Amino acid sequence: MRADRSIYSVVVEHSGMTGPVEAVLFDIDDTLCEYCRTSSDLLDHSFDEVGVEPFFTSEEYYAVFEDYIDVAEDTEEIRERAFAGLAEEKGFDPEVGHEVAGAYAEARDHRNVRFLDGAKEALETMAERYPLAAVTNGDPEMQSKKLDSLGAGDYFETVVFAGFDTAAKPDPAPFEHALDVLGVDAARAVKVGNSLEHDVRGAHNAGLRSVWLDRDGIANPDPEPHYRIESMRGLLDEPWE
Repeated sequence: MRADRSIYSVVVEHSGMTGPVEAVLFDIDDTLCEYCRTSSDLLDHSFDEVGVEPFFTSEEYYAVFEDYIDVAEDTEEIRERAFAGLAEEKGFDPEVGHEVAGAYAEARDHRNVRFLDGAKEALETMAERYPLAAVTNGDPEMQSKKLDSLGAGDYFETVVFAGFDTAAKPDPAPFEHALDVLGVDAARAVKVGNSLEHDVRGAHNAGLRSVWLDRDGIANPDPEPHYRIESMRGLLDEPWE
C-alpha cells in the first residue's frame, strides 16, 4: 500500500520531466548521513582546547564556508581560512582562528557518522531499482571516509566530488558528469538532497527533477522542489511515480 501522498509536494510545470525515472542521484551530508558529534559540540571543544571563549558559532561558520571554496584546496584549508576570517571580523588575531581550526581538524573523525533515519533502507531499495550516483560538495578524502564507514560506497556507480572533480553545486557540471557515467538523460533522473540551494537549484540547473529532504517543515521553499519528503523513508514510495 502506498504511503500518504500528503507528505509530498509535487511540481509538474517543467516540460520533459514527466517520463520514467531511470537513475537516482544522492547528496551525502545531512541526506544520507550526519556526524555523531555535532559541529557545535566540536567547535566548543576546539575553543576550549585553544583556551579562548567561543567567538563565533557553527551557523556563522557555515554561512561563510562557500566564500572560500574557490581559493582552497580542501575542506581543512577552507575551515582554516573561514576561522581566520571570522576571528579577524570579531576582533581577534587571525592566528587564533588558525589554532581553533587545527584543534577542530584534530578532533573531527570523518568515520564517526551514522545514517539518517530511513536512509540505509532507502539507499538499499533504490539500488535494487535504479543505477545510483552520489554528488557531493565535499573533498574526496573526507567524503570517502564517510561512505566507507557506512559501508555505502558500493551502492554508487560513481561519486562526484563537486568543487574538486568539477565546479561545486549548484553548477550543473557535477550532475552532468554523474549522468554521463550512468548513461542517463537529465530528464530521466532525480536528485535527492537536503539543500535547496545546492541540491534543488543544482538539479534544476542541470535539468533533473528534485527530491527535497525537508526535516524541518519549511514553508514556501525557494526554489520549489518537484517533490518533498519528510524523511528518507519517503523515497520507498517513489514520489515521482
